[in-house]
Amino acid sequence: MLLPYVKVTFLVAGLSVLFGTVLGFILAAMKLGNSKIAQKVANGYITALRCTPSIVLLFLVYYGLPALAENFGLLLDNVDKLVFIVITFSLQFAAAMAEVIRSAYQSIDKGQYEAAVSVGLSNFQAYRRIIFPQAFVVALPNFGNSLLELIKEGSLAYTIGLIDVMGKASLIIDGRFNAHALETYLALSVIYWVISIVIEQLFLKLEKIFSKGKQVIKTT
Repeated sequence: MLLPYVKVTFLVAGLSVLFGTVLGFILAAMKLGNSKIAQKVANGYITALRCTPSIVLLFLVYYGLPALAENFGLLLDNVDKLVFIVITFSLQFAAAMAEVIRSAYQSIDKGQYEAAVSVGLSNFQAYRRIIFPQAFVVALPNFGNSLLELIKEGSLAYTIGLIDVMGKASLIIDGRFNAHALETYLALSVIYWVISIVIEQLFLKLEKIFSKGKQVIKTT
Protein backbone atom coordinates (compact mmCIF):
# COMPACT_ATOMS: atom_id res chain seq x y z
CA MET A 1 0.00 0.00 0.00
CA LEU A 2 2.93 2.36 0.66
CA LEU A 3 5.20 1.55 -2.28
CA PRO A 4 3.11 3.24 -5.03
CA TYR A 5 3.56 6.56 -3.21
CA VAL A 6 7.36 6.37 -3.22
CA LYS A 7 7.24 8.00 -6.66
CA VAL A 8 5.74 11.13 -5.08
CA THR A 9 8.62 11.23 -2.61
CA PHE A 10 11.11 10.92 -5.48
CA LEU A 11 9.28 13.59 -7.48
CA VAL A 12 9.58 16.07 -4.61
CA ALA A 13 13.24 15.20 -4.10
CA GLY A 14 14.07 15.31 -7.82
CA LEU A 15 12.50 18.70 -8.46
CA SER A 16 14.00 20.14 -5.28
CA VAL A 17 17.46 18.92 -6.26
CA LEU A 18 17.09 20.38 -9.75
CA PHE A 19 15.99 23.85 -8.72
CA GLY A 20 18.05 23.85 -5.53
CA THR A 21 21.26 23.01 -7.39
CA VAL A 22 20.72 25.81 -9.90
CA LEU A 23 20.12 28.31 -7.09
CA GLY A 24 23.06 26.84 -5.19
CA PHE A 25 25.37 27.53 -8.14
CA ILE A 26 24.18 31.13 -8.21
CA LEU A 27 24.73 31.55 -4.47
CA ALA A 28 28.18 29.95 -4.68
CA ALA A 29 29.12 32.28 -7.54
CA MET A 30 27.97 35.24 -5.43
CA LYS A 31 30.11 34.08 -2.50
CA LEU A 32 33.16 33.52 -4.71
CA GLY A 33 32.73 36.78 -6.63
CA ASN A 34 34.31 40.12 -5.92
CA SER A 35 31.11 41.97 -5.03
CA LYS A 36 30.89 42.57 -1.27
CA ILE A 37 27.14 43.14 -1.50
CA ALA A 38 26.59 39.84 -3.33
CA GLN A 39 28.74 38.04 -0.76
CA LYS A 40 26.73 39.48 2.12
CA VAL A 41 23.43 38.59 0.45
CA ALA A 42 24.58 35.02 -0.20
CA ASN A 43 25.98 34.62 3.31
CA GLY A 44 22.80 36.02 4.84
CA TYR A 45 20.61 33.69 2.78
CA ILE A 46 22.66 30.62 3.62
CA THR A 47 22.79 31.43 7.32
CA ALA A 48 19.06 32.15 7.52
CA LEU A 49 18.03 28.99 5.65
CA ARG A 50 20.41 26.72 7.52
CA CYS A 51 19.15 28.05 10.86
CA THR A 52 15.46 27.61 9.98
CA PRO A 53 13.89 24.20 10.79
CA SER A 54 12.42 22.52 7.72
CA ILE A 55 8.89 22.39 9.10
CA VAL A 56 8.99 26.09 10.00
CA LEU A 57 10.19 26.99 6.51
CA LEU A 58 7.49 24.78 4.99
CA PHE A 59 4.74 26.60 6.90
CA LEU A 60 6.28 29.99 6.10
CA VAL A 61 6.16 29.20 2.39
CA TYR A 62 2.76 27.49 2.49
CA TYR A 63 1.03 30.29 4.38
CA GLY A 64 3.34 33.18 3.57
CA LEU A 65 3.39 33.05 -0.24
CA PRO A 66 -0.43 33.18 -0.64
CA ALA A 67 -0.61 36.03 1.90
CA LEU A 68 2.10 37.92 0.04
CA ALA A 69 0.49 37.25 -3.34
CA GLU A 70 -2.84 38.67 -2.15
CA ASN A 71 -1.16 42.07 -1.79
CA PHE A 72 -0.61 41.98 -5.55
CA GLY A 73 -4.10 40.73 -6.36
CA LEU A 74 -3.03 37.12 -6.94
CA LEU A 75 -4.88 34.15 -5.47
CA LEU A 76 -2.84 31.01 -4.86
CA ASP A 77 -5.57 28.99 -3.15
CA ASN A 78 -5.85 26.54 -6.04
CA VAL A 79 -2.10 25.98 -6.43
CA ASP A 80 -1.08 22.36 -5.90
CA LYS A 81 0.54 21.69 -2.53
CA LEU A 82 3.43 20.08 -4.38
CA VAL A 83 4.49 23.51 -5.65
CA PHE A 84 4.88 24.93 -2.13
CA ILE A 85 6.76 21.84 -1.00
CA VAL A 86 9.18 21.95 -3.94
CA ILE A 87 9.78 25.68 -3.35
CA THR A 88 10.50 25.01 0.34
CA PHE A 89 12.99 22.22 -0.16
CA SER A 90 14.58 23.87 -3.20
CA LEU A 91 15.34 26.93 -1.06
CA GLN A 92 16.74 24.75 1.71
CA PHE A 93 18.73 22.48 -0.62
CA ALA A 94 20.21 25.53 -2.35
CA ALA A 95 21.74 26.73 0.92
CA ALA A 96 23.45 23.37 1.42
CA MET A 97 24.56 23.10 -2.21
CA ALA A 98 26.06 26.59 -2.20
CA GLU A 99 28.49 25.52 0.51
CA VAL A 100 29.17 22.19 -1.18
CA ILE A 101 29.99 23.88 -4.49
CA ARG A 102 32.05 26.63 -2.87
CA SER A 103 34.18 24.24 -0.81
CA ALA A 104 34.67 21.88 -3.76
CA TYR A 105 35.80 24.73 -6.03
CA GLN A 106 38.20 26.15 -3.45
CA SER A 107 39.74 22.72 -2.84
CA ILE A 108 41.25 22.78 -6.35
CA ASP A 109 44.70 24.36 -6.57
CA LYS A 110 44.53 27.61 -8.53
CA GLY A 111 47.79 26.66 -10.19
CA GLN A 112 45.97 24.02 -12.24
CA TYR A 113 43.78 26.69 -13.83
CA GLU A 114 46.79 28.89 -14.56
CA ALA A 115 48.66 25.95 -16.07
CA ALA A 116 45.70 25.03 -18.26
CA VAL A 117 45.39 28.58 -19.60
CA SER A 118 49.14 28.83 -20.17
CA VAL A 119 49.09 25.83 -22.54
CA GLY A 120 46.42 27.40 -24.71
CA LEU A 121 43.09 26.35 -23.19
CA SER A 122 40.35 28.97 -23.03
CA ASN A 123 38.78 29.89 -19.69
CA PHE A 124 35.75 27.72 -20.49
CA GLN A 125 37.90 24.76 -21.54
CA ALA A 126 40.06 25.06 -18.42
CA TYR A 127 37.01 24.93 -16.18
CA ARG A 128 35.24 22.20 -18.16
CA ARG A 129 38.23 19.88 -18.61
CA ILE A 130 40.35 20.56 -15.53
CA ILE A 131 38.55 22.33 -12.69
CA PHE A 132 35.00 20.99 -12.91
CA PRO A 133 35.86 17.23 -13.08
CA GLN A 134 38.00 17.47 -9.94
CA ALA A 135 35.56 19.70 -8.07
CA PHE A 136 32.76 17.31 -9.02
CA VAL A 137 34.54 14.39 -7.31
CA VAL A 138 35.14 16.47 -4.18
CA ALA A 139 31.49 17.55 -4.10
CA LEU A 140 29.99 14.08 -4.64
CA PRO A 141 30.05 12.80 -1.02
CA ASN A 142 28.54 16.02 0.37
CA PHE A 143 26.01 16.11 -2.45
CA GLY A 144 24.96 12.56 -1.60
CA ASN A 145 24.61 13.43 2.08
CA SER A 146 22.52 16.49 1.22
CA LEU A 147 20.30 14.37 -1.01
CA LEU A 148 19.72 11.81 1.75
CA GLU A 149 18.90 14.61 4.17
CA LEU A 150 16.47 16.09 1.65
CA ILE A 151 14.62 12.80 1.21
CA LYS A 152 14.24 12.42 4.98
CA GLU A 153 13.19 16.04 5.48
CA GLY A 154 10.74 15.63 2.60
CA SER A 155 8.66 13.35 4.82
CA LEU A 156 7.37 16.55 6.45
CA ALA A 157 5.36 17.27 3.31
CA TYR A 158 2.44 15.29 4.74
CA THR A 159 1.95 18.03 7.35
CA ILE A 160 0.31 20.25 4.72
CA GLY A 161 -1.61 17.43 3.09
CA LEU A 162 0.65 15.99 0.37
CA ILE A 163 0.09 12.26 0.05
CA ASP A 164 3.57 10.85 -0.40
CA VAL A 165 4.81 7.66 1.23
CA MET A 166 4.76 9.29 4.68
CA GLY A 167 1.35 10.84 4.06
CA LYS A 168 -0.06 7.50 2.96
CA ALA A 169 1.27 5.84 6.10
CA SER A 170 -0.51 8.44 8.22
CA LEU A 171 -3.75 7.89 6.30
CA ILE A 172 -3.50 4.13 6.79
CA ILE A 173 -2.99 4.52 10.53
CA ASP A 174 -5.80 7.06 10.90
CA GLY A 175 -8.14 4.89 8.81
CA ARG A 176 -7.52 1.97 11.15
CA PHE A 177 -7.91 4.08 14.29
CA ASN A 178 -4.22 3.63 15.18
CA ALA A 179 -4.41 -0.15 14.83
CA HIS A 180 -1.20 -1.72 13.43
CA ALA A 181 0.56 1.64 13.70
CA LEU A 182 3.81 -0.07 14.71
CA GLU A 183 3.76 -2.38 11.68
CA THR A 184 3.00 0.54 9.37
CA TYR A 185 5.89 2.64 10.69
CA LEU A 186 8.21 -0.36 10.52
CA ALA A 187 7.29 -0.81 6.86
CA LEU A 188 7.87 2.90 6.30
CA SER A 189 11.27 2.67 7.99
CA VAL A 190 12.28 -0.24 5.77
CA ILE A 191 11.36 1.77 2.67
CA TYR A 192 13.49 4.72 3.81
CA TRP A 193 16.36 2.40 4.78
CA VAL A 194 16.36 0.76 1.34
CA ILE A 195 16.24 4.13 -0.44
CA SER A 196 19.07 5.48 1.70
CA ILE A 197 21.28 2.42 1.25
CA VAL A 198 20.76 2.39 -2.53
CA ILE A 199 21.60 6.10 -2.82
CA GLU A 200 24.62 5.73 -0.55
CA GLN A 201 26.00 2.81 -2.56
CA LEU A 202 25.32 4.60 -5.83
CA PHE A 203 27.32 7.65 -4.74
CA LEU A 204 30.17 5.45 -3.48
CA LYS A 205 30.40 3.83 -6.91
CA LEU A 206 30.20 7.18 -8.67
CA GLU A 207 32.95 8.53 -6.44
CA LYS A 208 35.23 5.60 -7.34
CA ILE A 209 34.51 5.95 -11.05
CA PHE A 210 35.13 9.69 -11.21
CA SER A 211 38.10 9.52 -8.84
CA LYS A 212 39.93 7.54 -11.52
CA GLY A 213 39.37 10.38 -13.95
CA LYS A 214 40.63 12.85 -11.36
CA GLN A 215 43.84 10.87 -10.93
CA VAL A 216 44.34 10.87 -14.71
CA ILE A 217 43.96 14.67 -14.79
CA LYS A 218 46.51 15.12 -12.01
CA THR A 219 48.96 12.76 -13.68
CA THR A 220 48.59 14.56 -16.98
